[in-house]
Amino acid sequence: MKTNLLFLLLIVNSFSSWSQSSGSNKHEIKWNIASTIFLGSVEIGYEYLIDGNQSVGAEILINDSYNFGIGRDAKDFNTNSFIINYNYYTGAEKNNSGFVISPMIKFRTGNYQKSDLDPKINMNSFILGIGGGYKWNFSDKFVFGPYATIGRNFSSEVNDEFNTAIEFNAGFGVGYRF
Repeated sequence: MKTNLLFLLLIVNSFSSWSQSSGSNKHEIKWNIASTIFLGSVEIGYEYLIDGNQSVGAEILINDSYNFGIGRDAKDFNTNSFIINYNYYTGAEKNNSGFVISPMIKFRTGNYQKSDLDPKINMNSFILGIGGGYKWNFSDKFVFGPYATIGRNFSSEVNDEFNTAIEFNAGFGVGYRF
């Protein structure tokens, strides 16, 4: 984990140096700090800012739990997810801030096992959904804000285990633009 964090910091530093020489902040890295604190999950994302109102992004969710575990212990999940999304910002300043609407596609891999005696549930699934939230932008460098997503899971095995096909996620993201 320390090696991955060091590698990420080196990448950010190299992008930051490149961005300063080109004079524009078109890249953003972000982290869902709430998920890490409350669930022990790590959600790290990247956004490419197309213009002042839209961006495309990708996220990696390590130790992703289904619907906050819906009453189950997060440590029972051995899952990772990958999200791609499109973000549209409604902020009047045209600096990718304000209310945001985000259609998304999510892919989850891994398994879930309640106890050593229970069978493993294959959590591989495809989720289609939409998110929304608010993002504050300070000095076109630091961003933060709350967000929530809702999606439809298309795995019958997962839906049967958790008695719902609807997935909900929320968080509080902090980020840096370069």
